[in-house]
Amino acid sequence: MAGLFKKKANRLLGVAISTTTVKLIELSQTSGRYQVEAYAIEPLPIGAVVEKSIADTQVVGEALSRALRKSKSALRTVATAVAGSAVITKTIEMDAGLSDDELESQLKIEADQYIPFPIDEVALDFEVQGISARNQGRVDVLLAACRRESVENLEATLDIAGLKAEVVDIEAYALERACALLSSQLGKDWQEQVVALVDLGATITTLSVLHKGRIIYSREQVFGGQQLTDEIQRRYGLSEVEAEYAKKKGGLPDDYQSDVLQSFKESVASQVSRSLQFFFASGQFHNVDCIVLSGGSASIVGLAGLIQQKVSTRTLPANPFAEMTLSNKVEAAALATEASSLMTACGLAMRSFD
Repeated sequence: MAGLFKKKANRLLGVAISTTTVKLIELSQTSGRYQVEAYAIEPLPIGAVVEKSIADTQVVGEALSRALRKSKSALRTVATAVAGSAVITKTIEMDAGLSDDELESQLKIEADQYIPFPIDEVALDFEVQGISARNQGRVDVLLAACRRESVENLEATLDIAGLKAEVVDIEAYALERACALLSSQLGKDWQEQVVALVDLGATITTLSVLHKGRIIYSREQVFGGQQLTDEIQRRYGLSEVEAEYAKKKGGLPDDYQSDVLQSFKESVASQVSRSLQFFFASGQFHNVDCIVLSGGSASIVGLAGLIQQKVSTRTLPANPFAEMTLSNKVEAAALATEASSLMTACGLAMRSFD
């Protein structure tokens, strides 16, 4: 079974599975510059993934298979991720002189006090973060534990598509890694800034605040693009499938923009403002330098501007591909449209170059 943080053996396909889509992307790297070799996004039927948990491995596996064919990628080993809500993480101080094998043995002994499940029911992994700030003779070790069934379920889904998990990461860390690609948007000093990354999912919106390139705060809210789909259904008497299609492809009545979409954008802005207030209340910082939007709803026209106006902070949709070259298999205009929604998949594909 692939472990959380497991080191890669070769170039990997980044695979992100959300409530409404599967996304995959292949990157290459030459002289430190990335190139997008292939990507694809495939919709999922309603109910295939529920609350970030795969409910139907066969359906999701078949969608991955279609996405793989569409992408024309030849890679079959992947880096994928589990949701942060499915993972328990804890930073522990350990003796600096221990080897990886000794660290692993010691962590298995000590994990009981941090993990509220039987050890034989969880997948454990760890990553050395560096010398402890409190004790130079010790290192900070990030321990991560996930229910074994979650990882096995993910691997079974990949197997249906003929794929194998080389790395199982955590979604938040994939997003954190992808933020390194935003320097052309944020400025080369972005790691010194306090950056709020708002990931707008179908049912969950996650605020992650980064400082010095690391997530220092994270909070989830039950809110997302599904609310817009639900309102389209109610307003225009459509099925959920029809509403989702119309939301993405257009063709709705004239009052959609002014009455339905504008109301949704204002709700997003209010949610972002509320999430930031919770962060400020934690006392670490009392302002952020920039807000970056990712996820399926991030590219809605006018959304970034509305949030910027409401919270008086520079706001922009993420584009991890701004400084990348593209292979001749990739259509630039289509990729630009989906850029913000591919942040997690992109961060996973970057595991190839650790």
